[in-house]
Amino acid sequence: MDYSTEPRGIYLMVDNKSFYATVECVVRGLDPLTTPLVVMSEAANVGQGLILSSSPAAKQLFGLHNVNRARDLPVDERLLVVPPRMNLYLAKNLAINEIFREFVADEDLLPYSIDESLLNLTHSWRLKSDNLLTVVRQLQTEIKQRLQLVVTIGVGNNPLQAKVALDIYAKHSPVGIGIITNHTAPVRLWAIPELTMVWGINTHLAQRLQRLGLHNLKQVAHADPYQLKAALGQTGARLYATAWGVDRTTLSRRPLRRDQSIGNSQVLPRDYVKPQAIKVVIAEITAQVAARLRARNKQAGGVRLQIGYAFGTVDQAGRAGFAHAQHLSALTADERKLTRVLQALFDQYWTGQPVRHVAIAVTHLSPAQGEQLDLFATKAETLALEVAQTVDQIRQRFGKTAIMKASSLTAGATFLARARQVGGHNGGQSFE
Repeated sequence: MDYSTEPRGIYLMVDNKSFYATVECVVRGLDPLTTPLVVMSEAANVGQGLILSSSPAAKQLFGLHNVNRARDLPVDERLLVVPPRMNLYLAKNLAINEIFREFVADEDLLPYSIDESLLNLTHSWRLKSDNLLTVVRQLQTEIKQRLQLVVTIGVGNNPLQAKVALDIYAKHSPVGIGIITNHTAPVRLWAIPELTMVWGINTHLAQRLQRLGLHNLKQVAHADPYQLKAALGQTGARLYATAWGVDRTTLSRRPLRRDQSIGNSQVLPRDYVKPQAIKVVIAEITAQVAARLRARNKQAGGVRLQIGYAFGTVDQAGRAGFAHAQHLSALTADERKLTRVLQALFDQYWTGQPVRHVAIAVTHLSPAQGEQLDLFATKAETLALEVAQTVDQIRQRFGKTAIMKASSLTAGATFLARARQVGGHNGGQSFE
């Protein structure tokens, strides 16, 4: 591989170590590196609770990880178990990104997730020091001193190298820094023992590669790229580039996002068997999806309903649920019209099984301008969108529980419980 023509930027992928657990330790005045603490979801829909984050000490002392549940917790007075506070974590994330902006311009910063961000220091690192490693350590120090948070950092000549350097090397380094460059990419990438350890390769994709006789990145790198693309499409071409550490992404050139669909789903707090209660949940989730649709100034040409049955339940066809979609006769962002179609789909395909999961999506999205007029629409129907937009404005200003439907006070409704959550956990705004 000739790297002479490949980009040679300076990229950092920064990860907040055990983010939720570390934040909880800090606000309690505890050392996040020595305090065994887990953040445990208290949502009823996860049964006894699910670990969202474990401090380094909790991992080391008790082997606790994010896949564990409440039943896996040891009975030990040293272990602190706390509920999540998503708004607090979001505030800390914003504070961290403000520190990042002291090192890079806005167009060179990409918050990748609530606990990871990608920085392009190509044009700015020399403003801090003549030594790149000094700049990386300075970034760690600033976050540690000002927020008492610990970060690990992957460094690379492109975003891919930085991400892999973070996941494979920085997170396991005593100094929290890992480096992959064009010069070292083959050695450092080909030394990774498992395909699934590499960002972008899940178990299913690894199995497909193994069926082609490819069991590690070195073998992928030396495979015929045309055969890879023939077997896996564009994914094959991407994997070939990954195996050589090649990534030509320009961070400042954000791709245009094409909204394929907008959706929300919910795992219910218990098994629902009454059709009216299930329909209330469908209406509530549809209202949330419709609000997001309007916030993006979009309208939908189709809907999709997915129902998951209670654990161990199947229908006569042996299925654990069903999913069906339907085109709409006209584009709309009216939650009433969307709800009618989705509830009709439920009536048509549900055969009485207890329900535990509901997912709704609107599809075939188009800009809201230029909606086709319906000569048969009533005056009430033409005003429905204006009413919905007014409700959106009230919720944005006064909170989402400032106005709600009476059905959300009935048994089985979940609106009020979800109103206090972000990403399914305590705290936040979900109508945005």
